[in-house]
Amino acid sequence: MDWFDVPLADERTQLRALVEDYRDAMAATLHGVTEEQARRRLVPSATTLLGLLKHVTWMQRVWFEECVGGTPRGELDLVMTPDDSFRLTDDDTIASITAAYHQACATARNTVANLPLDTVVTGHRSGPRTLRWVYLQVLRELAHHNGHADILREQLLA
Repeated sequence: MDWFDVPLADERTQLRALVEDYRDAMAATLHGVTEEQARRRLVPSATTLLGLLKHVTWMQRVWFEECVGGTPRGELDLVMTPDDSFRLTDDDTIASITAAYHQACATARNTVANLPLDTVVTGHRSGPRTLRWVYLQVLRELAHHNGHADILREQLLA
């Protein structure tokens, strides 16, 4: 379902459609680039196209598996900080990071499938929040990092 097709739908449907649209856009940033291009650093930080997808994978796991699901990062085998989530290992490839990303998205969908937006979730280290807030935070993060990815992709393919 496309977000543009749901302007009169309920809030949950609209939020879900917007998040899915940004998830799809984020995954598409690696289409047509080589492994070398996906790893190329074009800015002083550790930000790369592949690193962005790795970070967004981590971010969704933090918000949906840790915050909503209640499983601590250590048990999820996640790095502890956002900065560390951008760092690539020699084993990271477009295929491996994309597969992890799709798995994180599927797990996120399943985690929230039957929860009302007003559900108070308590798994985040800084305290309780509603599922609605989590959706909005994830939407903000996805929009933010899609913008970064658009710029990096334009630089790579120009």
